[in-house]
Amino acid sequence: MLKVAGFLPSVREPEQEQSLKEMMTWTGVVIALYFLMGAIPLYGANSASVQQAIQQFQTYQTLLGAQIGTILTLGIGPIVTSSIILQMLVGSELLGWNTNTGEGKAIFQASQKVLAYSLAVIEALGYVLAGTFGNIAGDPFLVVLLAGQITLGAWLIILMDDLVQKWGFGSGVSLLIAAGVAKSLYVSLISPLASTGRLFWVVGGTPVGQLFKFATTLEITTLIPVASVLIVFSAAVYLQSMRVEIPLTLGNVRGFGQKWPLKFLYTSNMPVILLAALISNFQILGSTLAGPNGCSVLGCFSNGHAISGIDWYLTAPTNVVSNLIGVGLEAVGFKDIIHFLVYDTFYMVGGAVFSVFWMRTSGQDAETVAQQIQNTGMKVPGFRRDTRVIKKVLNRYIPALTVMSGATVGLIAAFANETNPSISGTGILLTVMIMYQMYEQLAQKHMEELHPSMKEFFS
Repeated sequence: MLKVAGFLPSVREPEQEQSLKEMMTWTGVVIALYFLMGAIPLYGANSASVQQAIQQFQTYQTLLGAQIGTILTLGIGPIVTSSIILQMLVGSELLGWNTNTGEGKAIFQASQKVLAYSLAVIEALGYVLAGTFGNIAGDPFLVVLLAGQITLGAWLIILMDDLVQKWGFGSGVSLLIAAGVAKSLYVSLISPLASTGRLFWVVGGTPVGQLFKFATTLEITTLIPVASVLIVFSAAVYLQSMRVEIPLTLGNVRGFGQKWPLKFLYTSNMPVILLAALISNFQILGSTLAGPNGCSVLGCFSNGHAISGIDWYLTAPTNVVSNLIGVGLEAVGFKDIIHFLVYDTFYMVGGAVFSVFWMRTSGQDAETVAQQIQNTGMKVPGFRRDTRVIKKVLNRYIPALTVMSGATVGLIAAFANETNPSISGTGILLTVMIMYQMYEQLAQKHMEELHPSMKEFFS
């Protein structure tokens, strides 16, 4: 697998450490390229089919940084899907790779790279052959033309993710999610344009932005998405600051101690990204198998939207909260309550499961963290310096934090999806967490440049 990955295009490592200004420049370049690619339409696609696909896969677009009908049709889908597959195979021990070792990490990353490039081709053909851009299955040339454009865009996204990881800040996956959601958030909340693309007070239409819509209609339910954004933002920032601190001492040096922080959101936003991508793939698969206005094993669909079956239960019940606020309890039926409970439970359980998988494969398990603490020369007060002792102490916290972190983030994401129908609530949650992490990375890098001696301390 390592040999195969070596033949695929990639971005080389920088020869010297990048400064804060250089890292921000490369990150800005990637964001600019992302928005530029989102403005390049697919040549040969049917415009009516594209508009229907945009409505059908709106959640998919937001979560995976995709823009249906452009060369960004797949977004970061192949990257995230390849990660899901390998995370589940490694986490369930179907693949015996030890990702805590350098060799295991190299094999995992090479396999993910090969799988991502391959899935880009498969997903592109799947979109085109399913009739997403028109009924062109009988025209081989047009099939190859459209699939080639989509595949090229996905491959460029993979390279941009690689570029951000090596030359910029954080992960390209997270960066592109945040960029796409920020754009959608602006449009859905404060855009003064009507659906025709012109100012609503000029054409006399209904504004797209919820704040302008409330100003013109004075309907309290139009403020639900705005309140949802504020609640999710506040909850995410508050939970990011919660942590468990384990007291440590430096070897046999008395009087000198340090606390090792374990965040409450231990696995951060990755479980929700993986879970949301899995749900989106389920919905796309169900819709593709069902065809127009048909049924499949995953549910029945009407105009591209699930109306029954598994995919319906995996669709956010956005009418429950709005009906409770606008009409009252009598407007909510028994079926709506079951839908609401199943959806929330799936997000909580799914978030916890993916959190465990991510903890095991990303080097956040107790054994790996204990070895990191051991390498710093620190130990648990009152015990001899031994990784087994540190691991035993960490096992009191890490498994519980992993499950609670995934379940909590999953529940917040479900709430956000249910109360913000104009844009994916999960996307809002992810964006807040991504921006918070980027702020921490920027602050740390800035401090390292001001005080070079701090770099060794942080490492």
